[in-house]
Amino acid sequence: RKYHHTMSSSLVYALGEAVAMVEEEGLEARWARHEQNHRAFVAGVTALGLSMLVPEPARLWTLNTVRVPAGVDEAAVRRHLLQRFNMEIGAGLGPLAGQIFRIGLMGNGSTPAHVALCLAAIADALGRRPRP
Repeated sequence: RKYHHTMSSSLVYALGEAVAMVEEEGLEARWARHEQNHRAFVAGVTALGLSMLVPEPARLWTLNTVRVPAGVDEAAVRRHLLQRFNMEIGAGLGPLAGQIFRIGLMGNGSTPAHVALCLAAIADALGRRPRP
């Protein structure tokens, strides 16, 4: 912190609420929920003919890095998602710029409904249908 005096009280309240939410759900249940939703997301990405950047043992359950298919303008896909679905996903950074999508499914956003919506929106943006 640059300012050495009073900390924002709303940040303290927000931290307290976040910790209470984790405590209410239970840490193990929270981890399991994130893992389950991550695995469902990866299955959906695979069904769309896409692939993940990171090998399975090293993946984070909360941040998914999906490879941008050859010939696809990733910025146009992200713009489509934002304009049509009000959904913002991240672009690749540094040497991965233009090569991946960074998609967070964490906290209250890690739900089966959010996974399904995200996959449907990506399919719409790419003009793809899931493979059987």
